[in-house]
Amino acid sequence: MCRHIGYLGPPVSLDALLLSPEHSLLEQSWAPRDMRSGGTINVDGFGVGWYRDTAPEPARYRTARPLWTDTSFTELAGEVSSGAVLAAVRSATVGMPVVDTACAPFTGDRWLFSHNGRVDGWPDTLAKPAAELDVVDLMTLDAPTDSAVLWALLRQRLRRGHEPEEAVARLMGEVLAESPGSRMNLLLTDGTALIATTWWHSLWVREAGESVTLSSEPFGPQQDWTEVPDRSLVVADTTGARVIPLSELDVC
Repeated sequence: MCRHIGYLGPPVSLDALLLSPEHSLLEQSWAPRDMRSGGTINVDGFGVGWYRDTAPEPARYRTARPLWTDTSFTELAGEVSSGAVLAAVRSATVGMPVVDTACAPFTGDRWLFSHNGRVDGWPDTLAKPAAELDVVDLMTLDAPTDSAVLWALLRQRLRRGHEPEEAVARLMGEVLAESPGSRMNLLLTDGTALIATTWWHSLWVREAGESVTLSSEPFGPQQDWTEVPDRSLVVADTTGARVIPLSELDVC
């Protein structure tokens, strides 16, 4: 049911963040530890987005190949460094396509977005929320998947000027009202902050000096990590992370 990572801090190579550490995202693609009955492996593609000083919008690499088979990315990862990264490996929900464009991160404007989970009862349960989308947004979805629709709904809120935390929390409430059994770990960044949720799936936070990392599973030294309680909203930047119970926001 996917694994994802968000990082903010001093520039680090993609290799050092995603491939080399103990139980890295690479290992989580074939040997995850905490899928909570949401699949067994994450082999239906992966994606990485990172921010650059030379451009206002993030760069992105994604493919439907398993992470461990992509030697081109392995070579790239050692050469690219960034202080803001969002990456994910995918376990496709049965019935959804396994194509490059179905892989997170999704992007638009300055944002990167990932969804770890599934919308229960797809596509019927997203029909009502999706009816509010602009027709062009519907026609240009990256893929016919629940995650792509969630991104379109969230992006619409962001473009209307909603604060990111509010946009994420209210999207959660809207979807869960239609589909209470959904798994809704969301992760959003603009390169300066990370906004994440936990709803059925695991999430951990690591605050280390001037950096903060959110990850579905800990990697590297295990003592550096703190588990985020289920049904929480996390707002993090390089000064630290705040964890807010979603029940306090009156949206879920």
